[in-house]
Amino acid sequence: MWPLPYALARPGTYTLRVRRPKLLLPALLLLSLWAYIVPAHQPSTSQGTPSPSPVSPSLPGDLPPETMALFGKVRPATVQVESLNVTENRGGLGTGFFIDAGGHVLTAYHVVSTGQLFQVRTLSGTTLPARVMGFDARRDVALLQVGRGGPFPFLKLTTRTPRLGESVLAVGNSHGDFLQPRRGQLLRLNVEAGRADFPEDTMELSAPLAPGDSGGPIIDASGRATGVISYIRESAAGATQASYAVPLMQGSELMRALLRGEKRDTPVAGLVLDPTHSGQTDPPGAVVAHVVAGSPAEKAGLRGCAVDQNGNLKQLGDVIVQVNGTATPDANAFIRVVENLQIGQRVSLTYIHDGRQLETTLTLAARRDVRGLNDPSRKGPC
Repeated sequence: MWPLPYALARPGTYTLRVRRPKLLLPALLLLSLWAYIVPAHQPSTSQGTPSPSPVSPSLPGDLPPETMALFGKVRPATVQVESLNVTENRGGLGTGFFIDAGGHVLTAYHVVSTGQLFQVRTLSGTTLPARVMGFDARRDVALLQVGRGGPFPFLKLTTRTPRLGESVLAVGNSHGDFLQPRRGQLLRLNVEAGRADFPEDTMELSAPLAPGDSGGPIIDASGRATGVISYIRESAAGATQASYAVPLMQGSELMRALLRGEKRDTPVAGLVLDPTHSGQTDPPGAVVAHVVAGSPAEKAGLRGCAVDQNGNLKQLGDVIVQVNGTATPDANAFIRVVENLQIGQRVSLTYIHDGRQLETTLTLAARRDVRGLNDPSRKGPC
């Protein structure tokens, strides 16, 4: 399983025992984001039916005439988003779309979260500088402001709740494409809305999305944008299992906050959590897979898992059982407690280390300031 990236854990002696999971997954499922990783669990939902597996890619020539006509209308309002981190000398690529003629561009937050310089490339090939105007890290949505040009073609946001089963169109930049269509259906609403690592009211789609499509629009039959592409679920072989988007509505509180320029970050400590073993230990807790270098967690002395030269698990990482005296019996509980705290807040963590209960304190940092949480190359048995 890929580890759970979230960040952040009081004291006695315990014997650490790993409980055997009751069920074995028939195949390794990966939750893949462009520069972001979340646990590979099969999502549950309050509505809808399970999604097909895998999703077959489609080409523009495979699309019906009405879909191609819709694509032709909305494509000019979409852009390729390029992000550059000068300090680390690396960049990234995603998708976005104009929401007004004045140059406001919506995209996924993880597309721009580690960048320092940004630009968008329009359908005509014009490259325009942009800046991050506002974001909501927990919802994985960001708003860019293009520095010059305009007026721009734009997409109107929906004013209604999405409907199950309706056909949707996505536009993205995956597989080396430039602003190409991906068609599918809306399969489920409120996917894992109660789980800490999923944005609230996540929509699940059958559209064949892939890394590079993140931040692109989900468009209904009327040509209105209903959401922002956030992440996908892949099989171990890299085939798309399902795609997910964060819903947006015209005039919503989230959109008003973004347009006001609010930057809503989340508190973290610099830990990547282990979704496979979290909640399976005795006592139950959030198991640390990796500790990000230079993070508050590293300075507090927390330790991740150990593997042998073949990458096989040798030892579990520390198990966080309490935050500020509140029990954290699994990774989700841990994340929920931490996200209700404040950036810069001093917290007490109780954890199990080599069978001993220990306590440490650390100061929560802003997620944007903790590099390494979004490293897609970090994966392994723990």
